[in-house]
Amino acid sequence: MHATTTRKPYLGYSVLCTALVVASGCGDGSDTAAPTVSTPPPATVDIHDHPTEGPHGGGLIELGNEEYHAELVHDEATGKVTIYLLDSAAKSAATTEAAELKVNLSHDGQAEQFVLVANPQAGDAPGAASRFESTDPELAEELDHEGAKAQLVVMVGGKQFRGEIHHEHDGHEGH
Repeated sequence: MHATTTRKPYLGYSVLCTALVVASGCGDGSDTAAPTVSTPPPATVDIHDHPTEGPHGGGLIELGNEEYHAELVHDEATGKVTIYLLDSAAKSAATTEAAELKVNLSHDGQAEQFVLVANPQAGDAPGAASRFESTDPELAEELDHEGAKAQLVVMVGGKQFRGEIHHEHDGHEGH
């Protein structure tokens, strides 16, 4: 009988420990780790919800944190370079009271600055412009050089915006 009384406390303690282990490790999983079923990642959303080229068929230039865009149209036949100031979606004209904008360009270690003057479009507010032009043949030529680095600088609402100009060197086709 002595053997039976010494086993009871151990037996009860074992049952209690087993119950605790089962209760803490084997539940319905609602308050533990996420299910192990693999689900595909959600579809990504394109934060750049704007076209790849501007409304005039030119290349886009991001200004600021995409607060504005500019569109560069390079007419090879006339040598004219036109930059259109666009809204954040790169779809509609945006205006500035600035009389000019600048293109800072470097090629083969030489830095130059080119000025494009305002040429307001129909619909631009009086004293404001959304279109800027240059007929400087050197600007048109320099933009075509492989390895040329160019940056647009424009003031809008008293704030300066800069944007890298990524100009295609093949197949200009008028822009």
